[in-house]
Order: sequence, then C-alpha cells, then structure tokens
Amino acid sequence: MDKQRKILILAGDGIGPEVCNQARKVLELVNNKYDLGLILQEGLVGGSAYEKTGKPLPEETLRLAKDSHAILLGAVGGPQWDNLDYDKRPERALLGLRSELELFANLRPAVLFKELTASSSLKPQKIEGLDLLIVRELTGGIYFGEKQRNESSASDLCIYHDYEVERIIRFAANLAKIRRNKLCSVDKANVLETSRLWRDVTTKIMASEFESVDIEHILVDAAAMYLISRPADFDVIVTENMFGDILTDEASMLSGSMGMLPSASLGDGAIGLYEPIHGSAPDIAGKGIANPCGMIGSVALLLRHSLNLHEEAALLEKAIYDAIENGARTLDIATNNEKILDTEEMTQVITNYLVK
Repeated sequence: MDKQRKILILAGDGIGPEVCNQARKVLELVNNKYDLGLILQEGLVGGSAYEKTGKPLPEETLRLAKDSHAILLGAVGGPQWDNLDYDKRPERALLGLRSELELFANLRPAVLFKELTASSSLKPQKIEGLDLLIVRELTGGIYFGEKQRNESSASDLCIYHDYEVERIIRFAANLAKIRRNKLCSVDKANVLETSRLWRDVTTKIMASEFESVDIEHILVDAAAMYLISRPADFDVIVTENMFGDILTDEASMLSGSMGMLPSASLGDGAIGLYEPIHGSAPDIAGKGIANPCGMIGSVALLLRHSLNLHEEAALLEKAIYDAIENGARTLDIATNNEKILDTEEMTQVITNYLVK
C-alpha cells in the first residue's frame, strides 16, 4: 500500500483514547463508504509512551509518523507527569513531532454554531457571524529557544528568522484570499525585537505579493481584548508561536466549548497532524463524557488537507452540524434541560447523519 494512504493514530493521555476511539470509527466508516483504501496504524505518545518506553516520543512512533501521510492525535499530558524533567514531559512529544515533521503552520478555526449561542462566553450580539481562522507559527519562537535555569534565575530564548516569518505569512495570506480577504497580524512590536522583525517582514511580503488582501497589525494585548469585544470582525489572524497558543484557547471559548473545535498542523510536505484543540482533561478522563466533535472535525480536516477529499470532508462537517442543529449535546455544550449524550452516543448521532 502506498505511503500516502497510511494514517497514524496517536491516542495519548487522558480523554485522548476516548475521543480517538470515536474518530477511528468515523474514519473507518468513511474509508469503507468511499473505498479509500486507508491503512490505520497506532502508536504511543505522551505520558502513556513515557510509562512504557521512558520517552514521550519513542523512536518507533516517530518512524511511523514519518512513514504516514497524516496523523490523528488525541491529547497528551496529565498531573502525574508534571514533575518530570523538561525533556521527558508529555508535551515534548508535540514539539518533537512538529519539529521533526516540519509542521510550521497550525490552523485553528473558531466558528459559531447558531444553536450553541447560549453556550458561548459572550452575549449573542457580540458573536453573531463569528467565523475566524487563527494561523499560528508552530516551530519557532520561545518554545524552541535555548533554556537555562539556576537556583535564582531562569531564561527562555525567543528567536525568529526572516524565512520563518515569510512562510507563515504567505501561508496565512493565501488562506485569507480564499476567505474574506482580511488578514490580521498579531505581534508585540512596541516591546520585542522579534516582533519588530515579524512586522517588518509581514509588511514587505504583503505589499509585494498580496496587494489585494487587507492587512492589519495589532499588538497581542489589544488582540486579546478585541477577540472579546469584536470577534466577528476578524477573518484570518496570523501570529507567532506563544501568542498563538494563548489566543487560540481564548478564541475557542467564543464558540461555546473547546470540545467543539478541530485543528490542523501543516507544512510544505504531505504529512499533516490533526488534533482537537482541547487538552487531556484528566478531570473527566474515563467517564465517557468527553465531546468528540473536535476530534471528528479533525478527521474532516485530515480528509481535506492531507487526502484532498474536499467533498467527503464537507459531508463529515455537515454531519456534525446536523447533529448539533437537531439537538445532540454532550455535557460541555448542554444548556437548560437538554438531554446529554455520552461520547459514544454523540458519535453515533453524527455517523447516522453521515450515512444518510
């Protein structure tokens, strides 16, 4: 079987295995329904990998990842691993996968299902029409910089090179061109030298290559405020690694729950990594109540971006929408006296709409 048809599933920790099990059901259904010829494989990652191998990203997992065309990842981390040395922490697996696979662009959409308006953190009039996409630079910045610590001080080095900024800006601007032609670049150029480089490079690229795209520069603190005060004004937001990490979690609450939203991590190559934006949620792990929509939505992104199956991706996204529109609710998005479905039941409702 061709390498391009291998999908690696990394369930990880906490609720990761629960939502990945449901995503696998959906992927198998799509595989059979459309005769895609996919080969599904599994590997260890995160804290569960550390417990079995002593490493959060074992060599075998990395080998499988490089031999796959796409990766589905559940979640990593948990309090039982909080005191491990930095290089052994579960989160290092994510950084390792992004770096080794050169996945420099993280796409995180935030779209409001009108039926979930009451679940949003904001008033309905603030979020009406919400449909934004945050593009986060994923392999540079402070997360990958040199780290030092002694008894009385610590430091984390933040470095960006011009080529890293150029490629993420081009990536985001091209997405803006097929959406609403608006790009907002978020930085901290009034304080940070890396942000001044970011803004200079962005200005140059946009003026020379994307004249038709409206560009706006906003400082990160103002962007955080505007996401609350006028979120529907945004189309595509592009920003550096740490700012993107924070702003995407903020934006997720606009749509009602982190459990609803998927993400894709992409690069110039064929391999993509797809995961819900939520964490391992150890407080609900094992209870069967996690919302699978973000994970299943990540399957749709996988179909679109790694397998070029746009019609199948749209049908899966419509099945999620139909389930929500017709009242299917997990605990995190339920209001009033709505019936609450468990993880497996929610998945079944979605697959029922998919096969209609």
